[in-house]
Amino acid sequence: MKDFMDPAVAELLAVHQLDNFAALWDLQLEAVDEPNTERGGWSSVAKLTLGEQEFYLKRQINHLTRSLQKPLGEPTFAREMRNIQRYQLLGIPALRAAFFAQRQHNGERQAILLTHALAGWDDLEHWQQQWSGLTDMQQLGVVQACAKLAKTLHQAGQVHGCFYPKHIFLQEQAAGFTAQLIDLEKTRPLLFGRRDRVKDLEPLFRRSQHVWGQGETELFLHSYLHRAEDIPRWLERLDARRKDKAARR
Repeated sequence: MKDFMDPAVAELLAVHQLDNFAALWDLQLEAVDEPNTERGGWSSVAKLTLGEQEFYLKRQINHLTRSLQKPLGEPTFAREMRNIQRYQLLGIPALRAAFFAQRQHNGERQAILLTHALAGWDDLEHWQQQWSGLTDMQQLGVVQACAKLAKTLHQAGQVHGCFYPKHIFLQEQAAGFTAQLIDLEKTRPLLFGRRDRVKDLEPLFRRSQHVWGQGETELFLHSYLHRAEDIPRWLERLDARRKDKAARR
């Protein structure tokens, strides 16, 4: 995976002397959450503000993912960066990268991924927390925006792999809501048709069931499928998937 710098922020990073791996790596910033220590490595995220622009700085050491193409592993940020670029080519709304680079240092595999913060956007969890206070039109707009995003994703032949409320960001506009995705690490090609699509969508409904009922689910599917006669079969498949996941716990 080649190093990358967004031309739109190259001058800004240079002014702050942050246009290289070492400078970004050495920044002392407070993490926004607990570091991820899975995969035998370490990965952390911090917020970075430069003037009026905000970013999220993600740094990791030996946090690798393995595949047939990369049997020895590669930094998970390299995979996510590749997916960010793929989403842009396919026209799938998602976060944008500002900087990416990786290096070998003192026997460690290190990687940096700097992304543009989604200023003015809130995740679906935020909207669901105030669901009862939203107007009917707002509720309709949120569900339809999520469904449109899922349809765009799957029609482009991609499975997100973590289609959770915290990874779906929405912005209210004059004509309703628009949505985009973050956390693209687990994205892969959609290979098995409806089976893959059900697998991708089921976590969204399972993690939203404390707020969304049958009405929201059917509305989502109507917007996603555009064929009302297909909805009962999809509900059956989603329920079967949910029960199968519960039985494995």
